[in-house]
Amino acid sequence: MADAATRLTALAGELLGEDLPVRIRAWDGSEAGPPGAPVVVLRHRRALRRLLWKPGELGLVRAWVAGELDIEGDLYLTLDLMAGLIWDRGAEPKDAVHPVRDPRLRAAARELLRLAGPLPPPAPPAEELRRRTGRLHTRRRDKQAVSHHYDVGNAFYELVLGPSMVYSCAYWESPDATLEEAQRDKLELICRKLGLGEGDRLLDVGCGWGSMALHAARHHGAHVVGITLSAEQAAYARKRIAEEGLADRIEIRVQDYRDVRDGPYDAISSIGMAEHVGSVRYREYADDLYALLKDGGRLLNHQIARRPEGDEAAYHVDEFIDAYVFPDGELAPLGRTLSTLEDAGFEARDVEAIREHYALTLRQWVANLEAGWERAVRLTSPGRARVWRLYMAASALSFERNRIGVNQILAVKTPEGGTSGMPLRARRWGSAP
Repeated sequence: MADAATRLTALAGELLGEDLPVRIRAWDGSEAGPPGAPVVVLRHRRALRRLLWKPGELGLVRAWVAGELDIEGDLYLTLDLMAGLIWDRGAEPKDAVHPVRDPRLRAAARELLRLAGPLPPPAPPAEELRRRTGRLHTRRRDKQAVSHHYDVGNAFYELVLGPSMVYSCAYWESPDATLEEAQRDKLELICRKLGLGEGDRLLDVGCGWGSMALHAARHHGAHVVGITLSAEQAAYARKRIAEEGLADRIEIRVQDYRDVRDGPYDAISSIGMAEHVGSVRYREYADDLYALLKDGGRLLNHQIARRPEGDEAAYHVDEFIDAYVFPDGELAPLGRTLSTLEDAGFEARDVEAIREHYALTLRQWVANLEAGWERAVRLTSPGRARVWRLYMAASALSFERNRIGVNQILAVKTPEGGTSGMPLRARRWGSAP
């Protein structure tokens, strides 16, 4: 089939109503598109079949994960150029392509079918989470979702996250800081916002591999209970704690936040955890954390936020993220999170937006993954490594373009008398140890 790239470029322009901003290299070796632009490589006709049967983001992602579609050149630039065609076109009926109604588009679709070949749609890649059953955000379903994301293998996360083993937005005092320095500074900032002191009880909800618990115990003398739904994370965290001789100060549990009953705690940290809770459970989550705190106790909620929708009922979870990365994860606007915490009884005392910090963090994780690519593939699978490269690079752009943000909310369980225990100039956050 001669010159498939030229035909594809022309057909894409017909269907999209504008020229592609990237070059296309097809399975027959042909290439077409703007000179000097990044190159989207279609290694197999199967990629077209995936797009025809599942137009838009999910079809592209399936082809990417399967290795049928690749990018030569700057990954970030390519994703940025393609965003306007794939992610920013809108989901309104008026924006959809209706080839059945338009003879010109119908002809273009028939030509694409001929290029794609007559075979049925390929099965989704093995890395795609199959259809889930049961009610959203039950204990069992949440545990399955967390396992899908976090039980990829601790060695893989070591490669991506680096020695800090912190899987949340770092805090960059300078863009020239190392990732490990920025993650240390983030943990220290949280401890200071929480006002942790010797002997304080800290509950770390979604404790990951134990980095927050270790920092709070080692540098602030706190007694920490860390909870996670990932057995692999818990085992890794316990090993680290034993090696540092802090088992008398830190307990790691495989436990759902809804089952914690041993309050009161002086402070609670929830770092990158609330995104898993879901809108149907968020008030329950806030109520549970409020009940677990002592009067005057502080909550630090570190959470990704999305931009508000004009019609909030129209919000839907991103297909790629739901199928390959964070099953059942949901993002809420900052205002809704604040309102829910206040409805549960918390007094919001500080909000710090650190959106740009997450872009810096994600770009460093992508660099780590790319530098250790062959090992990452051996530790997981080629498809899983490709999922993570795409997810982290696209997320970095989303933070940079203000499509999503991340915020630290400091809230207090202020008693009826009104004594919050907060300093008059809270933003000083004490001094580092």
